[in-house]
Amino acid sequence: MTYRISVDTGGTFTDVVVAHAGGVVIGKALTTHDRIFRGVAAAIAIAAEQLETTADALLRATSVFIYGTTRAINAVVTKKTARTAFLTTEGFPDILLFREGGKTNPSDFSQNFPEPYIPRRHTFEIAERVSADGSVFTPLDEAQARATLTRLREQAFEAVAVSLIWSISNPVHELRLGELIEEILPGVPYTLSHQLLPIMREYRRASATVIDASLKPLMQRHFREMELDLREAGYAGELLISTSIGGSMSVAEVAERPIHALKSGPAMAPVAALSYARSETLNRNIIVADTGGTTFDVGLVRDGELVHTRDTWLGGRFVGELISMSAVDVRSIGAGGGSIAWIDGGGLLRVGPQSAGSVPGPASYGLGGEQPTVTDAAVVLGYIDPEFFVGGRLTLDVAAAERVIGALAERLGRPAQDAAFAVLQVANEMMIKAIGELTVSEGLNPAESLLVAGGGAAGLNILPIARELGCAAVLAPKTASALSAYGMQVSDISTEHSGTLLTRARRFDLAGVAATLTRIDDELDRFVSALPGVRPEQVRKSYFVEARYQSQVWELETELPSRTIAGAEDVAALAEAFHATHERVYAVRDPGSDVEFVNWKGRVAVKVAPEPTPLDAAPPSGPAAATRFRSAFFGGAGPERTPVHRGSEIRPGETVAGPAIIEEPTTTIVVYPGWTARVSAAGHFIIETV
Repeated sequence: MTYRISVDTGGTFTDVVVAHAGGVVIGKALTTHDRIFRGVAAAIAIAAEQLETTADALLRATSVFIYGTTRAINAVVTKKTARTAFLTTEGFPDILLFREGGKTNPSDFSQNFPEPYIPRRHTFEIAERVSADGSVFTPLDEAQARATLTRLREQAFEAVAVSLIWSISNPVHELRLGELIEEILPGVPYTLSHQLLPIMREYRRASATVIDASLKPLMQRHFREMELDLREAGYAGELLISTSIGGSMSVAEVAERPIHALKSGPAMAPVAALSYARSETLNRNIIVADTGGTTFDVGLVRDGELVHTRDTWLGGRFVGELISMSAVDVRSIGAGGGSIAWIDGGGLLRVGPQSAGSVPGPASYGLGGEQPTVTDAAVVLGYIDPEFFVGGRLTLDVAAAERVIGALAERLGRPAQDAAFAVLQVANEMMIKAIGELTVSEGLNPAESLLVAGGGAAGLNILPIARELGCAAVLAPKTASALSAYGMQVSDISTEHSGTLLTRARRFDLAGVAATLTRIDDELDRFVSALPGVRPEQVRKSYFVEARYQSQVWELETELPSRTIAGAEDVAALAEAFHATHERVYAVRDPGSDVEFVNWKGRVAVKVAPEPTPLDAAPPSGPAAATRFRSAFFGGAGPERTPVHRGSEIRPGETVAGPAIIEEPTTTIVVYPGWTARVSAAGHFIIETV
């Protein structure tokens, strides 16, 4: 038998999904940050046990291994990346310092403007200048460049980022600097901006370049260690890395451009949600809520397609670091199961963004944690069976949870269960705000959307969130606790390439656009040709342009109605597509204004997983019988006697009316009063308001 294994290593848990002929199984273990494969191996062993085999035998029988990691994004956020030098054109040393010059609140002077990603002292000016038309205005001063690179060698820089002004029009100087780096700094990884992200906007290109270069030593070492551990464990198949674009790439490609790994886990949750919704024929816009141990991630599926963006900021808009690369639009906040509840100086209850992580973890883990967390609150409320957490592999310490929540309650002057319920309510409000910001900004009404719940902690509070948003239905997949890992199973092998050509609808450069799209096409074809055994029917290409009304500052991504733009009718269709996009996002269109097209992009997806097969709805068969009960608190006058069901005991077509609790080995679904859960033919839970 041949297996496919996908792994998502989070801040608290490592999720493993093993796909086989009979379906999928999940393995879940605590993440081991010192050597990541220890946690991966533990989760694989748990999955192998369910398949009645050993981890060694499972790995030997596996043909594809897909790996997602938070290592890259954690390194960027905590600034634990390589010592990196930034080379830029003489006279432009402050590109990273000024960012895009914005500020969320222009009147707030309580905080200093943050330091640039690469310290100013590690920025080096190179004597050269290329004009916007590609002509060389100032030749590269090789002597000065050699002297600069010699300084970098003497100062033991570990990586080099090169982003020169208008290198996208003529990369001759960047290419020569690359040759000099290889000569003077042999073995030191470097990134050239025109190769990584050939778009207009100097800060965006420079930001992506320095992030990518700074990650190379760390991520290349990490991928080497991971692959070595895998091979030593007996795995001999193909190794892929999940990427921010919502697909996967070979480990060699991601090691060369590790910026693609920044959202490798969260980007896969919308992929899984789309697959599940299709299998249930729930064809509508989808809000994806993925609640892990450390973060709450929210994403969208609109009109049956993933939503991508270049505006992914790490650390806050304008003041954080901008990835700039196209990525699945997933917003993250620090509100997961391990998020710490605390009281601020004004006496208000807060939750997150600090997390207890996997070590020491919540107090109830019994691993030394002494801070109250969302998980501890759920234990006190009676939502989680301490003997069945992670399928009974980790017994929770109820007394420890009651102690830390009790101390919090005492400071609030509230009973313990009231305080625990308040912790979940505060977390709910943070999640509702994150969902509202993403959906409204994309012109999507939450009340008309399907809410898909994922992550080990999603089932604890997804229904109050759905009620507040006005969502009438929630889909909690059978593999909800490993939503991102499952998304890797059904994802494509994919990549994107970009090119810049500024033109207008009323003076459209047909020849220039055709040449730009051809160059992009050639890059996509090279990517596909490197994949073994790909058939034409597996390949899907799509093309986009970032466009704006003349004199606007920001662009909107618009899909091209057709790959070929041959004449006035095609240009008019493209302009109309932009008008429609602008109207959807901003509720206004301006057909009297000219449209400027700036950056062009092509995306290729190679389908490797089978399409989900929709199943007929399971016929109604009445309520599921409960044989166990426990006391649980839902915010009323006191605790309620609540039915408890094991998910494996509920047959397709049966229903569970709230209040009730449904326990799966890797997650718990709390069915609040006023909701009813129904098991679909595929074994998923569809939860609707009464």
